[in-house]
Amino acid sequence: MEVSVAIGGGQCMALSGAVVVYRGGSEVFAAWHPAKQGPAGGAPYLGEAEPLTTEFLRALSAGLGAYVAPEILPPCVLVRTSECMVWWSPAQHRTLFFSEGSEAGKDLNGKRYPIPPLVFKVTGGSLWVRALERNDRPLAETGLKTAPFWNGNDAGEICLGSMRIPESSGVQAIEGWERGFFQSEFTHAYGAARLTSFPGGFLPLCHHLAGSRKPFPVTYLTDARETLRQFVERR
Repeated sequence: MEVSVAIGGGQCMALSGAVVVYRGGSEVFAAWHPAKQGPAGGAPYLGEAEPLTTEFLRALSAGLGAYVAPEILPPCVLVRTSECMVWWSPAQHRTLFFSEGSEAGKDLNGKRYPIPPLVFKVTGGSLWVRALERNDRPLAETGLKTAPFWNGNDAGEICLGSMRIPESSGVQAIEGWERGFFQSEFTHAYGAARLTSFPGGFLPLCHHLAGSRKPFPVTYLTDARETLRQFVERR
């Protein structure tokens, strides 16, 4: 497990107290020890133990990012924890944007395309996307497909590039993540994933689908070789 602490603004940090864990045989408990200032400006020391309150634990949990506020989950949400959120999006039509500097920019930029049903995963400020063969809410053992877009690697992780990341968190951020994904520019193939089985590959498929009102032809999706459960549990 990787742990990092970022403190900005040159803040002056002072010892406030410590949570101390006591163990005796099979019994374990924790107590809060407030910091006391040493005599004559000396080093601070820990005062007597105080019981931990529910409010203190809730505040500590929120500060560590482990507290998830109660939310009404929309039907699209598949998983919601303190560390990640996974949801699915049904098949639809979207306007896609390609970098003017890419080989697709001049011909494909700003056109409407059919989009297959997708599964999104957000964790640690990063975004992963997979596709679905059926336009139904997936189950744990549903096999996933490779999302047929540039900017995604073999694992489905998206290179954020110019993408705008929502400032909010929780289910209210779902729309922002999807909007940011589709409104950012697709610039390049990222990794060695085979994006589609369409003859000629990704760009010929885009030319074939540009302006189409038909659903995305899921027969051209490639196998991601993982289930929804594996996608969710993979770190």
